[in-house]
Amino acid sequence: MSIHRLVTGAAVALATFAVAAPTHAADTKAELKTLVKEDGYPAALASTRTAGGRVTNTTAGVGNLKTRERVPVDGEVRIGSNTKTFTAVVVLQLVKEGKLELDAPVERYLPGLIPNGANISLRQLLNHTSGLPNYTNFLAEGLLPYQHWYAEPRTLLDIALKDKPTHEPGAAFAYSNTNYLVAGLIVEAITHRPIGEQITNRIIRPLNLKRTYFPTPGEERLRGPHPHGYHHDDPALPLTDVSVQDPSFGWAAGQMVSTPSELNRFFVALVNGRLLPPNLMREMLTTVPAPDFGEQARYGLGMVTRPLACGGLSYGHGGTITGYSTTNAATDDGRAAAVAVTNLPRTQEQHRRIEAVVERALCD
Repeated sequence: MSIHRLVTGAAVALATFAVAAPTHAADTKAELKTLVKEDGYPAALASTRTAGGRVTNTTAGVGNLKTRERVPVDGEVRIGSNTKTFTAVVVLQLVKEGKLELDAPVERYLPGLIPNGANISLRQLLNHTSGLPNYTNFLAEGLLPYQHWYAEPRTLLDIALKDKPTHEPGAAFAYSNTNYLVAGLIVEAITHRPIGEQITNRIIRPLNLKRTYFPTPGEERLRGPHPHGYHHDDPALPLTDVSVQDPSFGWAAGQMVSTPSELNRFFVALVNGRLLPPNLMREMLTTVPAPDFGEQARYGLGMVTRPLACGGLSYGHGGTITGYSTTNAATDDGRAAAVAVTNLPRTQEQHRRIEAVVERALCD
């Protein structure tokens, strides 16, 4: 999983690059074909949205290496750490309702559960400055042994807390899936309902996202048309089809499924203020330097901002989980782009090439 960052040192976030804008939407199709050909992804999917709301969905490659079937247009993909933005929105809506406070200590909501919880704030969880160690470090030696592994959130927390903190709370930015694991536990402690249900009722249904969902416990198969996802722990070995997998190790940090176009709709709605009031959008967009995401990237509360080569900022997150990697961003005037591939990028250069496709689409 990377759930945006699979393990320490394997950043999925990408730098911003100064690139020329394409002259027409067909360029995105051509760029997807190049990604498939040069970087070996079985499939690539993209959805772009103009400021006027025109949506274009494109694909390249094959949706199934065995049958050679076509890639479903705007097919379902596992969106990894984009889940964090959904979780952050739920937390901020609970702040709006007076049920949570951003600068309250974790200890208030999960008494006795988190070491040093009295000195870690909810805000520090959401902007990755808590210092909590990353529970997904245990996946460093390989993902395939965990393809069908079901994990309770508390099991994942126990794994995290075997390691020492990375730094004192508030001292630095250090991307850790554990932060959003704890945020999900806080949501459930306050609402007495599952985090997936809260995301569904507060975000998915109001936005009418029909193909976006938080898989239920034990749900391994994608529900709708989708490209198959592939992975190999050893690049010398053949790819393994990991479309059927248990995503529970992602939970509130990375378990969700969506399509490229619906992911764009979510981020456009969020940036346009449909999910949070202005004061809480300002909190979400109060950022800290996030070098893991690129030289000029900054991290807010579940949101990454980057300057665009054509001016202004992009807002998004991105994420990976076994077999799927999604890079996406939106602008405050309604433009959006999402690119998903069906194997994890292996190098930073491969990450950069996908990010460049997204930026070019936004700057078209």
